[in-house]
Amino acid sequence: MVDDLERMWADLRPVGRSAASGGYLRQPWTTAEAELRAWFVEQAAARGLVVETDGVGNTVAWWGPDLPGERVVTGSHLDSVLDGGAYDGPLGVVSALAAVDLLRERGVVPQRPLGVGVLVEEEGSRFGLACLGSRLATGAVAWADVEGLVDRDGVRLGDLVPGAAEDGPSRLLAGVGTFVELHVEQGRALVDLGAAVGVASGIWPHGRWRLDVTGTADHAGTTRMEDRADPMLTYAATALAAHEQARLAAPDARATFGRVEVAPNGTNAIPSRVTAWLDARCASEEALAALVAGVSEHAASRAERDGTTVTVTPESVSGAVTFEPSVVAPVAGARRWPVLATQAGHDAGVLAAAGVRSAMLFVRNPTGVSHSPAEHAETADCLAGVEALADVLAPLVTGPATGRGTGAVR
Repeated sequence: MVDDLERMWADLRPVGRSAASGGYLRQPWTTAEAELRAWFVEQAAARGLVVETDGVGNTVAWWGPDLPGERVVTGSHLDSVLDGGAYDGPLGVVSALAAVDLLRERGVVPQRPLGVGVLVEEEGSRFGLACLGSRLATGAVAWADVEGLVDRDGVRLGDLVPGAAEDGPSRLLAGVGTFVELHVEQGRALVDLGAAVGVASGIWPHGRWRLDVTGTADHAGTTRMEDRADPMLTYAATALAAHEQARLAAPDARATFGRVEVAPNGTNAIPSRVTAWLDARCASEEALAALVAGVSEHAASRAERDGTTVTVTPESVSGAVTFEPSVVAPVAGARRWPVLATQAGHDAGVLAAAGVRSAMLFVRNPTGVSHSPAEHAETADCLAGVEALADVLAPLVTGPATGRGTGAVR
């Protein structure tokens, strides 16, 4: 298993990697991400798995009998954030393939189909809507509502892919009753606990809000300070206020401005417009609503002072998710895996919200850093993750059905 795992990582390591930073640019529907999905199809074919793909590129490779009834899916995503790490997403895909290999080595004969899934645009780094592939596959969003999304270069989503062939949930997830996602931990809880593997209890509510601040373009030298309507001031004050409000709510709030666009973006010109994106996360939906409302109120107050205008628009908002303990309980209890909540969004959360019995496993990240080239996982911990995933999947594909295969995703 060690050799197979290392071979798969050797295949993936150079794809989309920046020579300058060592980070990854694997945006959905680009050459790098297409190369990764082609690699996945080759890996599935080498294992005799039956591959199905929908109109946006979500892919599931099936192992086991093609029988009606409940299905089980594991997997993750292959796209990355801008200049991201190697493990966020791909670790779950590689581990799922390795888990199928391990189950076969153990002589497990599945009584129901087990799918290894790759879901597209999980990060939302290109079109702004996180978990876009899983949202479309479950019917959480309609193709008609997202085909007009454009990326930073003005490329329209509907011009890249044919899209959903039907309204509502896609056939790709028909009959799926259980979803298990393995993921590199995106913090350092497992490092502090001294554990290689952990279990997610749930996902904090979180989202992205776009702030459009409009002012008046003017000369940076000849315009007196008191005569300016500078949207950059409104944005800067709002970013500081968001930081302060989240700190006051610590440890149960996060607020980040990580993306800003300025027009006309000239060194010697007061900008006419600043567009910024707020990423906010809290332990409860009430706290999240209060945080965003507070930031919005401060932005409006500051805009009035600066002579600018501000509009706040939600772009991608997800409620709190609680995972199904019974999926991992028979194994987790015996292994004494620690249980932890996560502040990061995942496809497993979207499937859980759609009525699919869902769970997540985490593999230790010794750096505690994610969405960065510094993200890492040791080979020994990755192997422990594969073992853990196989242990969880075995009873799901050989034991009694849960009756969830005819749920919301059908």
